[in-house]
Amino acid sequence: MKQFWILDFGFSIRRSDRNKFFSVALCTFLFALSYTGQAKQPTKVPRVGFLAVSGDPDTPGPWVEAFRQGLRDLGYIEGKNVLVEYRYIEGKLDRIPSLVAELVQLKVDVLVLVALPSIRAAKQATKTIPIVMVATVDPVATGLVDSLARPGGNITGLTRLTRDLGGKRLEFLKEVVPGISRVGVLWEADDPAAAIAFKEYDAAARALKIQLQSLEVRGPIPDLETAFQTATKAHANALITVTTVLLSRYPKQIAELAIKNRLLSMSEVSRFVEAGGLMSYSANDAESYRRAATYVDKILKGVKPAELPVEQPTKFELVINLKTAKQIGLTIPQTVLYRADKVIK
Repeated sequence: MKQFWILDFGFSIRRSDRNKFFSVALCTFLFALSYTGQAKQPTKVPRVGFLAVSGDPDTPGPWVEAFRQGLRDLGYIEGKNVLVEYRYIEGKLDRIPSLVAELVQLKVDVLVLVALPSIRAAKQATKTIPIVMVATVDPVATGLVDSLARPGGNITGLTRLTRDLGGKRLEFLKEVVPGISRVGVLWEADDPAAAIAFKEYDAAARALKIQLQSLEVRGPIPDLETAFQTATKAHANALITVTTVLLSRYPKQIAELAIKNRLLSMSEVSRFVEAGGLMSYSANDAESYRRAATYVDKILKGVKPAELPVEQPTKFELVINLKTAKQIGLTIPQTVLYRADKVIK
Protein backbone atom coordinates (compact mmCIF):
# COMPACT_ATOMS: atom_id res chain seq x y z
CA MET A 1 0.00 0.00 0.00
CA LYS A 2 1.35 3.45 -0.93
CA GLN A 3 1.92 5.82 2.00
CA PHE A 4 1.25 9.56 2.11
CA TRP A 5 2.42 12.31 4.45
CA ILE A 6 -0.26 14.70 5.59
CA LEU A 7 1.01 18.30 5.94
CA ASP A 8 -0.48 21.12 7.99
CA PHE A 9 -0.97 23.42 4.99
CA GLY A 10 -3.63 21.17 3.55
CA PHE A 11 -2.23 18.86 0.91
CA SER A 12 -0.27 15.59 0.76
CA ILE A 13 2.93 14.48 -0.95
CA ARG A 14 4.53 11.09 -1.42
CA ARG A 15 7.28 9.99 0.94
CA SER A 16 9.60 9.74 -2.06
CA ASP A 17 9.06 13.46 -2.85
CA ARG A 18 9.45 14.64 0.73
CA ASN A 19 13.18 15.42 0.57
CA LYS A 20 12.83 17.24 -2.74
CA PHE A 21 9.99 19.37 -1.40
CA PHE A 22 11.83 20.47 1.71
CA SER A 23 15.02 21.14 -0.26
CA VAL A 24 13.18 23.49 -2.59
CA ALA A 25 11.46 25.21 0.32
CA LEU A 26 14.74 25.66 2.17
CA CYS A 27 16.48 27.12 -0.89
CA THR A 28 13.61 29.53 -1.45
CA PHE A 29 13.75 30.68 2.17
CA LEU A 30 17.53 31.16 2.11
CA PHE A 31 17.36 33.10 -1.16
CA ALA A 32 14.70 35.42 0.22
CA LEU A 33 16.74 35.94 3.37
CA SER A 34 19.86 36.70 1.36
CA TYR A 35 18.01 39.16 -0.91
CA THR A 36 16.55 40.96 2.09
CA GLY A 37 20.02 41.27 3.65
CA GLN A 38 21.45 42.69 0.43
CA ALA A 39 18.63 45.19 0.08
CA LYS A 40 19.34 46.57 3.53
CA GLN A 41 22.98 47.29 2.74
CA PRO A 42 23.47 51.05 2.23
CA THR A 43 24.57 52.29 -1.18
CA LYS A 44 28.12 53.66 -1.17
CA VAL A 45 28.09 57.44 -1.42
CA PRO A 46 30.88 58.67 -3.74
CA ARG A 47 33.41 61.09 -2.30
CA VAL A 48 35.02 63.93 -4.27
CA GLY A 49 38.10 65.92 -3.25
CA PHE A 50 38.17 69.59 -4.33
CA LEU A 51 41.34 71.63 -3.77
CA ALA A 52 40.45 75.30 -4.22
CA VAL A 53 42.91 78.01 -5.19
CA SER A 54 40.91 80.87 -3.70
CA GLY A 55 38.56 81.21 -0.76
CA ASP A 56 38.56 79.53 2.61
CA PRO A 57 36.16 77.33 4.64
CA ASP A 58 34.14 80.38 5.78
CA THR A 59 33.99 82.06 2.37
CA PRO A 60 34.44 79.38 -0.32
CA GLY A 61 34.11 81.88 -3.15
CA PRO A 62 32.42 81.89 -6.57
CA TRP A 63 34.46 79.08 -8.13
CA VAL A 64 33.48 76.58 -5.45
CA GLU A 65 29.87 77.72 -5.70
CA ALA A 66 29.92 77.28 -9.49
CA PHE A 67 31.16 73.70 -9.05
CA ARG A 68 28.44 73.04 -6.49
CA GLN A 69 25.83 74.41 -8.88
CA GLY A 70 27.15 72.10 -11.57
CA LEU A 71 26.69 69.13 -9.25
CA ARG A 72 23.16 70.24 -8.37
CA ASP A 73 22.27 70.60 -12.05
CA LEU A 74 23.27 66.95 -12.49
CA GLY A 75 21.14 65.76 -9.58
CA TYR A 76 23.80 65.55 -6.88
CA ILE A 77 22.96 66.70 -3.38
CA GLU A 78 25.94 67.13 -1.09
CA GLY A 79 25.65 65.01 2.03
CA LYS A 80 23.00 62.79 0.43
CA ASN A 81 24.24 61.18 -2.80
CA VAL A 82 27.71 62.76 -2.94
CA LEU A 83 30.28 63.90 -0.39
CA VAL A 84 32.73 66.67 -1.26
CA GLU A 85 35.90 67.15 0.74
CA TYR A 86 36.93 70.78 0.27
CA ARG A 87 40.45 71.94 0.98
CA TYR A 88 41.79 75.46 0.50
CA ILE A 89 45.33 76.49 -0.43
CA GLU A 90 44.75 79.98 0.99
CA GLY A 91 47.61 81.51 -0.95
CA LYS A 92 50.27 79.15 0.44
CA LEU A 93 52.04 77.09 -2.20
CA ASP A 94 53.89 75.07 0.42
CA ARG A 95 50.58 73.64 1.66
CA ILE A 96 49.77 71.99 -1.65
CA PRO A 97 51.68 68.68 -1.22
CA SER A 98 50.19 67.99 2.22
CA LEU A 99 46.65 68.92 1.13
CA VAL A 100 46.89 66.69 -1.95
CA ALA A 101 48.29 63.84 0.20
CA GLU A 102 45.43 64.28 2.66
CA LEU A 103 42.79 63.95 -0.07
CA VAL A 104 44.57 60.93 -1.57
CA GLN A 105 44.70 59.23 1.85
CA LEU A 106 40.95 59.75 2.18
CA LYS A 107 40.65 57.54 -0.92
CA VAL A 108 38.30 59.94 -2.68
CA ASP A 109 36.73 58.69 -5.89
CA VAL A 110 37.69 61.80 -7.88
CA LEU A 111 40.05 64.74 -7.36
CA VAL A 112 39.22 68.21 -8.74
CA LEU A 113 42.31 70.43 -9.02
CA VAL A 114 43.13 73.84 -10.43
CA ALA A 115 46.65 75.09 -9.71
CA LEU A 116 49.46 73.56 -11.79
CA PRO A 117 51.49 72.64 -8.66
CA SER A 118 48.50 70.77 -7.22
CA ILE A 119 47.88 68.86 -10.45
CA ARG A 120 51.55 67.88 -10.62
CA ALA A 121 51.57 66.86 -6.95
CA ALA A 122 48.51 64.67 -7.46
CA LYS A 123 49.99 63.11 -10.59
CA GLN A 124 52.98 62.02 -8.53
CA ALA A 125 50.87 60.93 -5.56
CA THR A 126 48.40 58.65 -7.34
CA LYS A 127 48.08 56.76 -10.60
CA THR A 128 44.65 55.34 -9.79
CA ILE A 129 42.43 58.14 -8.46
CA PRO A 130 40.86 60.02 -11.40
CA ILE A 131 41.86 63.70 -11.58
CA VAL A 132 39.67 66.40 -13.11
CA MET A 133 41.71 69.53 -13.78
CA VAL A 134 40.66 73.09 -14.56
CA ALA A 135 44.02 74.13 -16.00
CA THR A 136 45.26 77.57 -17.00
CA VAL A 137 48.30 76.15 -18.79
CA ASP A 138 48.61 73.96 -21.86
CA PRO A 139 48.26 70.47 -20.30
CA VAL A 140 50.10 68.83 -23.18
CA ALA A 141 53.06 71.23 -23.22
CA THR A 142 53.42 70.92 -19.43
CA GLY A 143 53.30 67.12 -19.56
CA LEU A 144 50.05 66.68 -17.65
CA VAL A 145 48.39 64.64 -20.42
CA ASP A 146 49.52 62.90 -23.59
CA SER A 147 47.11 64.79 -25.84
CA LEU A 148 43.83 66.68 -25.61
CA ALA A 149 41.89 64.04 -27.55
CA ARG A 150 43.49 61.09 -25.76
CA PRO A 151 44.76 62.30 -22.39
CA GLY A 152 45.85 58.84 -21.20
CA GLY A 153 46.56 58.06 -17.56
CA ASN A 154 44.24 59.27 -14.82
CA ILE A 155 44.01 62.99 -15.69
CA THR A 156 41.42 64.80 -17.81
CA GLY A 157 39.26 67.91 -17.52
CA LEU A 158 39.39 71.38 -18.99
CA THR A 159 41.99 73.86 -20.15
CA ARG A 160 40.92 77.49 -19.97
CA LEU A 161 43.61 78.54 -22.48
CA THR A 162 44.52 81.35 -20.10
CA ARG A 163 48.12 81.44 -21.26
CA ASP A 164 47.13 81.53 -24.94
CA LEU A 165 45.19 84.76 -24.49
CA GLY A 166 48.13 86.91 -23.42
CA GLY A 167 48.52 88.54 -26.82
CA LYS A 168 44.81 89.31 -27.03
CA ARG A 169 44.87 91.03 -23.62
CA LEU A 170 47.73 93.24 -24.74
CA GLU A 171 45.84 94.06 -27.93
CA PHE A 172 42.81 95.19 -25.94
CA LEU A 173 44.99 97.45 -23.82
CA LYS A 174 46.45 98.96 -26.98
CA GLU A 175 42.96 99.52 -28.41
CA VAL A 176 41.90 101.36 -25.27
CA VAL A 177 45.07 103.49 -25.25
CA PRO A 178 46.73 103.32 -28.70
CA GLY A 179 49.89 105.04 -27.46
CA ILE A 180 50.57 102.47 -24.75
CA SER A 181 54.23 101.51 -24.73
CA ARG A 182 55.08 99.84 -21.41
CA VAL A 183 53.05 97.29 -19.45
CA GLY A 184 53.86 95.90 -16.03
CA VAL A 185 53.23 92.21 -15.39
CA LEU A 186 52.48 91.31 -11.79
CA TRP A 187 53.37 87.69 -11.11
CA GLU A 188 54.33 85.30 -8.34
CA ALA A 189 57.99 84.35 -8.56
CA ASP A 190 57.54 81.07 -6.67
CA ASP A 191 54.83 79.72 -8.99
CA PRO A 192 56.18 77.80 -12.02
CA ALA A 193 52.97 78.46 -13.97
CA ALA A 194 53.46 82.21 -13.48
CA ALA A 195 57.00 82.00 -14.88
CA ILE A 196 55.56 80.34 -18.00
CA ALA A 197 52.96 83.10 -18.23
CA PHE A 198 55.51 85.90 -18.07
CA LYS A 199 57.56 84.38 -20.89
CA GLU A 200 54.47 84.10 -23.07
CA TYR A 201 53.42 87.69 -22.34
CA ASP A 202 56.95 88.78 -23.20
CA ALA A 203 56.80 87.05 -26.58
CA ALA A 204 53.41 88.60 -27.38
CA ALA A 205 54.57 92.05 -26.25
CA ARG A 206 57.58 92.02 -28.59
CA ALA A 207 55.27 91.30 -31.53
CA LEU A 208 53.15 94.33 -30.55
CA LYS A 209 56.22 96.51 -29.88
CA ILE A 210 55.32 96.86 -26.21
CA GLN A 211 57.93 96.75 -23.46
CA LEU A 212 57.18 94.62 -20.42
CA GLN A 213 58.09 95.48 -16.86
CA SER A 214 58.49 92.41 -14.64
CA LEU A 215 56.84 92.95 -11.25
CA GLU A 216 57.74 89.89 -9.20
CA VAL A 217 56.28 89.29 -5.77
CA ARG A 218 56.71 86.48 -3.27
CA GLY A 219 54.63 84.98 -0.50
CA PRO A 220 53.41 84.49 2.05
CA ILE A 221 52.48 88.20 2.00
CA PRO A 222 53.32 89.84 -1.34
CA ASP A 223 54.75 93.36 -1.27
CA LEU A 224 52.20 94.84 -3.65
CA GLU A 225 52.97 98.45 -2.73
CA THR A 226 56.59 98.13 -3.83
CA ALA A 227 55.58 96.36 -7.03
CA PHE A 228 53.29 99.24 -8.01
CA GLN A 229 55.93 101.82 -7.09
CA THR A 230 58.32 100.00 -9.43
CA ALA A 231 55.71 100.12 -12.19
CA THR A 232 55.12 103.86 -11.89
CA LYS A 233 58.84 104.65 -11.67
CA ALA A 234 59.36 102.70 -14.88
CA HIS A 235 56.54 104.76 -16.48
CA ALA A 236 54.30 101.74 -17.11
CA ASN A 237 50.96 102.66 -18.69
CA ALA A 238 49.12 99.53 -17.67
CA LEU A 239 49.27 96.41 -15.54
CA ILE A 240 48.45 92.76 -16.20
CA THR A 241 48.00 90.45 -13.22
CA VAL A 242 48.90 86.79 -13.69
CA THR A 243 46.38 84.81 -11.68
CA THR A 244 48.23 82.55 -9.25
CA VAL A 245 47.61 80.81 -5.95
CA LEU A 246 49.01 83.77 -4.04
CA LEU A 247 47.62 86.70 -6.03
CA SER A 248 44.13 85.22 -6.24
CA ARG A 249 43.73 86.30 -2.61
CA TYR A 250 44.31 89.99 -3.36
CA PRO A 251 41.98 91.14 -6.17
CA LYS A 252 40.63 94.12 -4.24
CA GLN A 253 44.03 95.36 -3.09
CA ILE A 254 45.46 95.04 -6.60
CA ALA A 255 42.49 96.93 -8.07
CA GLU A 256 42.80 99.71 -5.50
CA LEU A 257 46.53 100.11 -6.09
CA ALA A 258 45.99 100.24 -9.86
CA ILE A 259 43.39 102.99 -9.39
CA LYS A 260 45.63 104.87 -6.96
CA ASN A 261 48.50 104.79 -9.46
CA ARG A 262 46.15 105.51 -12.42
CA LEU A 263 47.15 102.34 -14.25
CA LEU A 264 44.97 100.48 -16.72
CA SER A 265 44.55 97.02 -15.22
CA MET A 266 43.95 93.85 -17.21
CA SER A 267 43.13 90.54 -15.50
CA GLU A 268 43.00 86.89 -16.46
CA VAL A 269 39.75 86.27 -14.54
CA SER A 270 36.58 88.36 -14.32
CA ARG A 271 36.58 88.16 -10.52
CA PHE A 272 39.36 90.76 -10.48
CA VAL A 273 37.17 93.16 -12.49
CA GLU A 274 34.25 92.61 -10.15
CA ALA A 275 36.63 93.58 -7.32
CA GLY A 276 37.47 96.88 -9.05
CA GLY A 277 39.89 96.01 -11.84
CA LEU A 278 39.42 97.68 -15.22
CA MET A 279 39.24 94.78 -17.70
CA SER A 280 39.52 91.02 -18.08
CA TYR A 281 39.56 88.68 -21.03
CA SER A 282 39.14 84.97 -20.37
CA ALA A 283 36.95 81.93 -20.61
CA ASN A 284 33.84 82.24 -18.46
CA ASP A 285 35.01 81.49 -14.92
CA ALA A 286 31.77 80.04 -13.57
CA GLU A 287 31.13 77.94 -16.67
CA SER A 288 34.56 76.28 -16.38
CA TYR A 289 33.81 75.05 -12.86
CA ARG A 290 30.29 73.97 -13.73
CA ARG A 291 31.74 71.96 -16.60
CA ALA A 292 34.19 70.31 -14.20
CA ALA A 293 31.17 68.82 -12.45
CA THR A 294 30.14 67.06 -15.68
CA TYR A 295 33.52 65.30 -15.78
CA VAL A 296 33.05 64.21 -12.17
CA ASP A 297 29.60 62.86 -13.05
CA LYS A 298 30.89 60.82 -16.00
CA ILE A 299 33.77 59.36 -13.98
CA LEU A 300 31.47 58.41 -11.09
CA LYS A 301 29.30 56.61 -13.64
CA GLY A 302 32.24 54.51 -14.77
CA VAL A 303 33.92 56.37 -17.62
CA LYS A 304 37.72 56.28 -17.41
CA PRO A 305 39.61 59.61 -17.46
CA ALA A 306 41.77 58.38 -20.34
CA GLU A 307 38.59 58.10 -22.44
CA LEU A 308 37.43 61.68 -21.79
CA PRO A 309 39.01 64.30 -24.09
CA VAL A 310 40.28 67.48 -22.48
CA GLU A 311 37.81 70.26 -23.21
CA GLN A 312 38.77 73.68 -24.54
CA PRO A 313 36.57 76.77 -24.25
CA THR A 314 34.79 77.86 -27.41
CA LYS A 315 33.95 81.36 -26.21
CA PHE A 316 35.83 84.04 -24.33
CA GLU A 317 34.38 87.07 -22.62
CA LEU A 318 35.57 90.64 -22.30
CA VAL A 319 34.49 92.30 -19.05
CA ILE A 320 34.89 96.05 -18.49
CA ASN A 321 34.38 98.08 -15.32
CA LEU A 322 33.23 101.57 -16.36
CA LYS A 323 33.22 102.79 -12.77
CA THR A 324 36.94 102.07 -12.56
CA ALA A 325 37.54 103.73 -15.92
CA LYS A 326 35.91 106.89 -14.60
CA GLN A 327 38.05 106.80 -11.45
CA ILE A 328 41.28 106.86 -13.46
CA GLY A 329 39.96 109.41 -15.96
CA LEU A 330 39.76 106.99 -18.87
CA THR A 331 37.20 106.90 -21.66
CA ILE A 332 36.74 103.43 -23.13
CA PRO A 333 36.33 103.66 -26.93
CA GLN A 334 32.90 102.64 -28.19
CA THR A 335 34.51 100.09 -30.52
CA VAL A 336 35.78 98.25 -27.45
CA LEU A 337 32.57 98.66 -25.42
CA TYR A 338 30.52 97.15 -28.25
CA ARG A 339 32.63 93.99 -28.02
CA ALA A 340 32.29 93.67 -24.24
CA ASP A 341 30.27 90.72 -22.98
CA LYS A 342 29.70 92.37 -19.62
CA VAL A 343 29.95 96.00 -18.55
CA ILE A 344 30.02 96.94 -14.86
CA LYS A 345 28.66 100.44 -14.24
